[in-house]
Amino acid sequence: MRARKLILFTVVLACLRQRSIAQDFSNQTPAEILRPSETSDFNRRIYYKNRLEFSFESGWLPVNIPFVFDFLLGDGYNMTPLRYTLVPNIASLRWQINDVGGPRILRGNWDLSFSGTWTVIPRGPETHYGAYMMGIRRNFVQPNWRVVPYFDGRLGLGLTDAKEPKGAIFAQGQDFTFTLNMGTGVRYNINPRFAISAGMNYMHISNLYLSEPKYPNYGINVYGPMAGIVIRLGK
Repeated sequence: MRARKLILFTVVLACLRQRSIAQDFSNQTPAEILRPSETSDFNRRIYYKNRLEFSFESGWLPVNIPFVFDFLLGDGYNMTPLRYTLVPNIASLRWQINDVGGPRILRGNWDLSFSGTWTVIPRGPETHYGAYMMGIRRNFVQPNWRVVPYFDGRLGLGLTDAKEPKGAIFAQGQDFTFTLNMGTGVRYNINPRFAISAGMNYMHISNLYLSEPKYPNYGINVYGPMAGIVIRLGK
């Protein structure tokens, strides 16, 4: 008899404990229930909608190639004998426009960039190039990866000290020009506020045939390594 009472008491106590746990769980908000899984991925504190960042990048672009989109113009990927080296210095405001999402291998988010660049030309008849650019970047973000690959593209317009009107063969035909940049690389997130980046960048400069027929539009097409820093703005 005493054994039955002890068993009954144990069953009642277990039921009361389960009921108490269920009540505590039901009183939690969805945010409280999901919080552990959300905070387990620290990249959620780095890549999110409306985050603003400042970045500064610098590069050394000594490799000359034909214009990568020559096939769209019907040209034969020809190059002039003139060779350039560009040293771009790019200051950007970056605006992340969405949260992390997408299929597994493409998981990530997008950011827009608004940039001012000052490019030194240590090899070539011109000496400098200043431009304003806008661009878009895809960040390929995997859970808890500190190293995040990216691919970006930027378009802009600017001014150079064109030397073809002064007699330099194969140089730029006028001061006002357009620029196209495409790059890929990786970003290493030191913490939610600071990051560094490194990659390769292609840079095209030309006047879109505005100097013709007086001066041919030869353009500049170079690529090389880039490195930079990223700093979160605000809290």
